[in-house]
Amino acid sequence: MSEELILTHAQKSTDDFLIYTGNFCGYCTAAIRLLERKNLTYTEINFDHVKDIRKSIVAATGHRTVPVILDIRQDTPVFVGGFDQLQPYLRKRG
Repeated sequence: MSEELILTHAQKSTDDFLIYTGNFCGYCTAAIRLLERKNLTYTEINFDHVKDIRKSIVAATGHRTVPVILDIRQDTPVFVGGFDQLQPYLRKRG
């Protein structure tokens, strides 16, 4: 169910990235701004607005903090990590 939820969210999106966020999250805001500066599109899903998905996303990724960022430009979503991993990832993969 965990990975299937991510796949469902990715398949519903026509954007470049899928980002799971939380309210009052400075790193989430920074990640979104970085994607916007790079002219990359994203679908944001806020854990505080969508009930009962956080446990599934943590189970699928092992990432317990927000943001949880996935590159969905390929057929299979690629787990990037959080904000700290996003900038190096974008440098390598654009």
